[in-house]
Amino acid sequence: MVTIQAEIILKPEAFDITLPDAVLEDLRVRLGRTRFPEPVGNDDWQYGAPVNWLRNMADYWQNHWRWQDAAEAMNRWPHYRVMIEDVPIHYLHAPAADPDAPALLLSHGWPWTFWDFKDVIGPLSQPELHGGNAADAFNVYVPSLPGFGFSTPLTKPGIDVAAVARLWVTLMTDVLGHEKFCAYGGDWGSLVTAHLAHAHADRLIGAQMALTLIPGVDRSQLGADSFADNEAWMIERNLESLPHISSHIAVHRQDPQTLGMALTDSPMGTAAWIWERRRNWSDCNGDIESVFDRDHLCTTAALYWCTGAINSSLRLYYEHFNKPWPLVHDRQPVLEAPMAFSVFPKDVVHMPRKVLAEHSNLQRYTVMSRGGHFGAAEAPAEQVEEIRAFFLDQLNARIGDA
Repeated sequence: MVTIQAEIILKPEAFDITLPDAVLEDLRVRLGRTRFPEPVGNDDWQYGAPVNWLRNMADYWQNHWRWQDAAEAMNRWPHYRVMIEDVPIHYLHAPAADPDAPALLLSHGWPWTFWDFKDVIGPLSQPELHGGNAADAFNVYVPSLPGFGFSTPLTKPGIDVAAVARLWVTLMTDVLGHEKFCAYGGDWGSLVTAHLAHAHADRLIGAQMALTLIPGVDRSQLGADSFADNEAWMIERNLESLPHISSHIAVHRQDPQTLGMALTDSPMGTAAWIWERRRNWSDCNGDIESVFDRDHLCTTAALYWCTGAINSSLRLYYEHFNKPWPLVHDRQPVLEAPMAFSVFPKDVVHMPRKVLAEHSNLQRYTVMSRGGHFGAAEAPAEQVEEIRAFFLDQLNARIGDA
């Protein structure tokens, strides 16, 4: 098994993103020895990731992709590791020119990595270098979820959404010294952000989610009459995406370690499992490479396989979905922090606006013009504008109330 040992540290330590040469050589060798199945009849996406496309991707990953280029881009920003509750946490910090600029936490999902925020980090932390106003800058923090990427190895069970939210509060307040912070998330990051807005609202300036959900509200119980007339497309997208989200949830929720054994052994197995979902959950019209270039796809797979994280990344499904959401109060709204939703049309789950408004302190709601489940990576400029507009409004409101 390929693992990257995380140093046990009691306070943040700076480090450069790197992978050992031996791990990269093992990756190269295993890619060259991949045992591909023979296509059974047609070789398209109907039955999963096409074999011949995967062969081409394996060749690119082995012979053309360069980890050094990816690491150089990541190391444009400082990276740190810290141990919180015996859980190793990696985070990127993109500092604003003003150290007192508001803190913004960006939380990713699966099969995302922290690097899916690569195109929003600069505009949010240094807007003056991207055609914006320096006064609109945030101190941006992008952690890797526990058991993902460089937040490894995860050695303790029980890390669910509530635990991640607690870890994030400790990171942002006790470790980094921010009394209050802004929180944004997509996919699992949305669930974590929702729990922050529910259980830790007093720590937040506001919370913005790219996946529409409410803790404790079962969306499967929402009938067609719950949606407005102009939301009929949401019903259609929910039905369309259901077959593409049921398989991974079933196995991740029930026996993640069994699947993790196979994926840990095979980088192309890991890649196929991830890349199929990147294609089916994004706004790509069936052409995955129109949204994610080959280098980014290979880097994403490498951050799961080379760090040994593919197995531990699956655990979050088991820990969260096999029990009720751990609500800490029964007050309404469930999400008490000021809330915003960025609704990407090709995301895999949609809830009606009126349900979100009923159960959250809704301040901003925007249906984006494009994008899917990986919205911050698919439509970064649009997401930057939404993040900036919402949180600056909240900050100005706080100044007005002072």
